[in-house]
Parts: sequence; C-alpha cells; structure tokens
Amino acid sequence: MSRTETKGLGGDMSPAEEVRQAVSGFVQDFKGFQAEITTKLQQTEERMTMLDRKSQTTARPPLSGSVDAGAPHQKAFNAYVRSGDDDGLRGLQLDGKSLSTAVNSDGGYLVDPQTSDRVKSVLNATASIRAIASVVHVEATSYDVLVDHTDVGAGWATEASNIGETDTPQIDRITVHLHELSALPKASQRLLDDAAFDIEGWLAGRIADKFARAEAASFINGDGIDKPRGFLAHSSVDNDVWTWGNLGYVPTGLAGELSATAIVDLVYALGAQYRANGTFVMNSKTAGAVRKLRDQDGRFLWSDGLSQGEPARLMGYRVLVAEDMPDIAVDSLSIAFGDFAAGYTVAERPDLRILRDPFSAKPHVLFYATKRVGGDVSDFAAIKLLKFGTA
Repeated sequence: MSRTETKGLGGDMSPAEEVRQAVSGFVQDFKGFQAEITTKLQQTEERMTMLDRKSQTTARPPLSGSVDAGAPHQKAFNAYVRSGDDDGLRGLQLDGKSLSTAVNSDGGYLVDPQTSDRVKSVLNATASIRAIASVVHVEATSYDVLVDHTDVGAGWATEASNIGETDTPQIDRITVHLHELSALPKASQRLLDDAAFDIEGWLAGRIADKFARAEAASFINGDGIDKPRGFLAHSSVDNDVWTWGNLGYVPTGLAGELSATAIVDLVYALGAQYRANGTFVMNSKTAGAVRKLRDQDGRFLWSDGLSQGEPARLMGYRVLVAEDMPDIAVDSLSIAFGDFAAGYTVAERPDLRILRDPFSAKPHVLFYATKRVGGDVSDFAAIKLLKFGTA
C-alpha cells in the first residue's frame, strides 16, 4: 500500500482531513489489487479450459489403458456399407472369440461385432422357440446330439447270489443340419451418403426383423428341406402308445374345444424330470381362449406376470406366445408343453455375413445378409402336444 501525501494550500491539514485522505488512498490501492487478482484468475481459467478441450478431443490418445476396440471395425464396416470401400476391412483382424476372418471367398464380409451382437440380441428377445430352446454355436455344417433314451438294467442281489447281465442303454445320434438364412434389405445411395443416417442401426434392425420371423416359423413348422425342422413337422401319436421318434399328444376329448381338464392332463403327461422346466407354447388366439378357463373353484388357470417383462403363467408354468402355432380347430395340435431346452436344439454358426450389391436395383443398394442356422427335436420325450380331438 502506498503512503498518501498531500499538502494543503494554506498549511497542514486537520486530523480529520488526513484520515479521509488515507482511507481514500487505501481504497484505491485495494481496487488495484482486486483488479490484478481478477486478471490472474481469468488467465488461469482460460488455461484450464484449453487443457480440458485438448484432453477431450478424439485425436488425443486415451489416458486409460482400455481402448475402444470396436471403433476401427465400425468405421471400416461403415465405409464398406456406404460406399463399397473394402480396403479398411481387408486389413482388420476381427475378434477371434466370435468372428474369425474379415474377407469371405465370395466377396461378402462379416459384420462388425457391434452390429452382429445387436442382431443376436433381437433374435434372442423375440417370441420364438429360440428363447426357450438349447442354442449351440458350431463351426461345421451340422451338429450331432447324442441321446440316451433307454434305462440301464438293474436288479437286487444278495451276497451269495450270481449277478446276471443287465440291459445296456442305447444311444441315438440326432443330426441337426445347418441351413442358410438370408435377408435382402435395400437403401438408396443418397440415404447412405447422408452422414447423419445411422446405417449400422438401420441395417441391424432390418436383418434382425427378417431373421426373427423366418426362424420363428421354421422352428415350429419347418419341413427340414433347406430350413430347420420344426417340432410340429414330426409325426405325433397318442401319448398312451408313445414311442421314440414321435411326439406324444393328449386329446381334449372334444373336437375343436378346450377344457381345463385337458390342460391338466397335458401337464402331467410330461415326465417329472422335464416338468420342472416346462413351458407352454401357443398363439395369441389360443391364449385368448385359455385365459377364460377356470378350475372347479372358479379360479382362473392363467395368471399374468407380476413385473414388467415377466412371462404369463398357466398353472404356474411359463407361457410363450408364438404366432406360428396353429389356431384351435378340429384335430389341431394348437398347444405344446415341454422342456424345450432339452427337447429342441438350435445350432448356428456365430458369423453373420453381408454382401453389398449396388448394381441389381439401381438407384438402390441391396445388402444380401446370410446366416447359417438349423434346428430339430433333440429329445422326443421332452415335448407333449394337446390335440383338439376325441382321439
């Protein structure tokens, strides 16, 4: 603080005037000090802002040890889908846990892991047998399921008695062949050129929707020719005379009609070892009829889930509404009940391929997506059907 010196015109100032002049000088010096501090704070804030901008820019390497491994694949795949530029894809090494190579011999490419996972998540979430079946990933053209459907012989013995030879279990081999599932969405080149367009999300959604509908239909009614074999494509016999290789059914006793007693008979026609994981499968129209059923005490057999996302329950068992199940009609097999994780196997290759075709549908660009998948019954004792007939 500077010392203020003043001289009056007529001599020394009075003490009051000296105090006033001293206070005035102090205030001026404090204002100067305050302005200097404010200037330094502004300069410091500008430096910190500049450092924050530099540390957040994408060109700066990440400070942590984790790097977004999906970004190079996504950029390369995005360039291929938008413009057909495959240079980025050819130099990439995709994740070996799920995808093995980037270049296909016929010119198609495996999609980036993010898009592939998005398609798989949609398929698993749809109302399809896939959601309750056993799903395995294979690298071959088929998948073999070994099933032991006979019992090992046994008998009582004493210390001195001779033990005779008992029955030997028989092993059956069920082969699930993989077939090619395809989708062919298209988009205009102008739309693909739009940088704001989410090409990965659009393509994943179209592929997943097509695959989900095709899979759901084939897992139930597929004939096994160039597609998975559905469980309803197998022959069915009355459960009282059921033999391996067929699906057993329980008749309702009334042609084309449903009763609560028939549902109870269906549940207990399934073996106890499968019943604990049992699931009902039916379409929406059949579910509407089942919801009206009551037991002898007037209570509904059907109960809705208590929380969001929880499936409905019928006699305490989960209900999967699959629209490809047949409607209720005379002698129809409209309701299935069983442990589908044991009874039906879905085999698929983990890769999803896309071939870009800008020539066949000008000015649109076609995207030919393919996936290898198969399905078949793996345990004929784990699934039972309800037949809307007298026998």
